[in-house]
Amino acid sequence: MKKHYDVAAYIWPSYSGADPRNHIFWNEGYGEWQSVKTAEKKFEGHTWPRKPLWGYVDEADPKVMEMEINEAVSHGVNVFIYDWYWFDRRPFLEECLNKGFLGAENRNKMQFFLMWANHDATTFWDKRLSDEEEVMVWDGKVDRKEFERIARRIIERYFTQENYYKIEGCPVFELYYLQNLIKGLGGIDETADALEYFRAETKKAGFPGLHLMLTLQGGIREYTGSEPFHGIVMSEALKKIRLDSSTHYQFLAFTDMDRGYDELYDDVKKEWEAEAGAFDFPYFPHVSLGWDNNPRTHKFRPIVTKNTTPENIEKMLRLAKEHVDAYRLDPPLVTVNSWNEWTETSYLQPDDLNGYGYLDAVKRVFTED
Repeated sequence: MKKHYDVAAYIWPSYSGADPRNHIFWNEGYGEWQSVKTAEKKFEGHTWPRKPLWGYVDEADPKVMEMEINEAVSHGVNVFIYDWYWFDRRPFLEECLNKGFLGAENRNKMQFFLMWANHDATTFWDKRLSDEEEVMVWDGKVDRKEFERIARRIIERYFTQENYYKIEGCPVFELYYLQNLIKGLGGIDETADALEYFRAETKKAGFPGLHLMLTLQGGIREYTGSEPFHGIVMSEALKKIRLDSSTHYQFLAFTDMDRGYDELYDDVKKEWEAEAGAFDFPYFPHVSLGWDNNPRTHKFRPIVTKNTTPENIEKMLRLAKEHVDAYRLDPPLVTVNSWNEWTETSYLQPDDLNGYGYLDAVKRVFTED
């Protein structure tokens, strides 16, 4: 029998104008497609501008998401990880999930879970201000009272969805920026207590528990060493904060992306292996499709990954599959950046440069072998 793999692609839910607050960053009313449309070639050999083969679609439209779900599942992507935001005491950019994905008639073909992207929101997203120093728009930190509001809302609105992704019956919730959570809640002990509250509330809702997944912001050294990382000694934090697994959001967190993609394999494989034996919880391998943030800027911004061909991406996907098998990960989960991070040039969706090349690579590796 062919082995099943869970291929989970992150979704950046900015490709819609359904949330009026996103007009702060993208004033034309259709989300960050505004930056994609105006992306320019910045140097000889630069592979921008690019165009989406599906068009500049509104991902808060259920019919659009029905199409995307069908395309994802038919190519081996069976889980979406929604970047989820909470700023200024309310959610941000939820409509692509609430209206688009959860409104799609075929939604149960695809599972999903949330990654709380609890970083600060800055003018980084606003291309009009890209040549100026970044300024904070909203603070990503929350206090205990606000944390409890968030936990209850997530349990009631999302964990109860039939197609919410679970491990051993426990809803999976990914935390992007542990340091920011610690700072907002007032310390490591306070954060450990708050997360135990979240676990207890999840059990009260009828689940066997909560599966907390950590997004690693750096490499193994930052999480096992004695030096502060983003203001917190992470080795001390992880002794007190109970976690269930980890993964990455971007290779950029632990390796130099300003080179050819074919030069990344050894560094990535070593990092996966180091993470696998470092903690008392599993590491699920992560695959990034590249990095180039220049669609968000007028001037050239350094760090551009080159040679991100479907063939090179396929080789990395195969390494991830081999890692899952070698460490007998259960579930056999691989995270991918991403489904639609166009402005970071790390996406599976088809374009006029590679066509369906990336999606076809996923299909070959995870469904056809």
